[in-house]
Amino acid sequence: MPLSSETLRFGRDLTTALLGVDRFYRRESGDEDGLAVLNLDEAGEFQPAPFDSYEDARRRFTDLRARAGGLPEADRRVYYDQVCHSTLAFITWRSSALPFTAQLADFLHVPPAPATEVELDRLRAEMRTLLTHLGYQGDLAAQCSAWEERHRVPATDVPAVLTELMSEAWDRTEERLFPIPAPKSDGMKIVAVSGAAFNARCNYLHRQVEINTDPVLTKPGLKHLAVHEGYPGHYVQFKLRHQGYLDGTATADGLLSVVNTASSSVFEGIADHAMAMLGWLDGDDDRLQSLMTRYRSGIGTVAAWRLHSLGESAEAVTDWLRSVALTGGEGWIANRMSFIAAPARAVLIWSYWWGEPTVAAAWNRVPPARRAEFLAFLYGRMHSNPSAGMFS
Repeated sequence: MPLSSETLRFGRDLTTALLGVDRFYRRESGDEDGLAVLNLDEAGEFQPAPFDSYEDARRRFTDLRARAGGLPEADRRVYYDQVCHSTLAFITWRSSALPFTAQLADFLHVPPAPATEVELDRLRAEMRTLLTHLGYQGDLAAQCSAWEERHRVPATDVPAVLTELMSEAWDRTEERLFPIPAPKSDGMKIVAVSGAAFNARCNYLHRQVEINTDPVLTKPGLKHLAVHEGYPGHYVQFKLRHQGYLDGTATADGLLSVVNTASSSVFEGIADHAMAMLGWLDGDDDRLQSLMTRYRSGIGTVAAWRLHSLGESAEAVTDWLRSVALTGGEGWIANRMSFIAAPARAVLIWSYWWGEPTVAAAWNRVPPARRAEFLAFLYGRMHSNPSAGMFS
């Protein structure tokens, strides 16, 4: 169903308010990445609300939250209530203080706890079963090391291999899911980087995927990144959000990519579940990579919890991460530690842990005959974890 004029108007008001918080935060913190890390409004249609203090921003978001409760669409009431809650919590964090557990609960709306040993053991057992089936010998660490070496892509070959995989991902997205509203020439170019605090990043405005070649990279891992950062992952998410706004079917706040908010988990969940949506898990190697991606998200939450909640030293957390990583080498450990060490980004590792199972559950509930409608709902609206499951 199309969104109501009331909801479209709310989205415009929310956009200027979010930009206002982003501008004030950048000024007071010196964080150049900001809260709104991407703004698709290159024409400057939306200007930041002129907040002179966090208290000004708090009053605006308190009003917006009250308005959200009266929106006609049930899923929009849920989503926008949580977005306003997230922003009010961010304002509290910056203006006074907010414990790490409260950041998890109030920024991302996820349980304030890391992945459990039971969950990690289950993933390790599943990986071991697959690797044994594939003929790898020894304990799990030895099996993973041998598998990684067999599928390793030298750093010099990464751009070419990833370019080819992204081309195939584009074609498969259009064949299996929906047309991408752009020519293929608008797609992402590959840029190799080093020393970054990420594995890969979708730099949408420059139409490039920045791939960190410090970790050990495998072809199944690059296949996952092609889908996650490109098609039908982040590039397609941004493209459809922008096109939807231009067409008048999507709200203006979809022009922003905001961190530490209610949409973070579903944003990453769509990208992480995209391989399954494409039906592109071709064999056990792809299935192993899927398990490894999930496992890495889990141990990332434990590392962040140890660092920020338990107060362990960075050296101790690095040693622990090294002892459980299984793949990726020192390059992966270094970029994970850089990722979770930043106070303004530390909770975001939980968005990967919660996002993929949230989107998977929503996708699996939809009958195949209604998947096209569900995809329009999933990509055409911004979502929090509960709102993603409200398609009917």
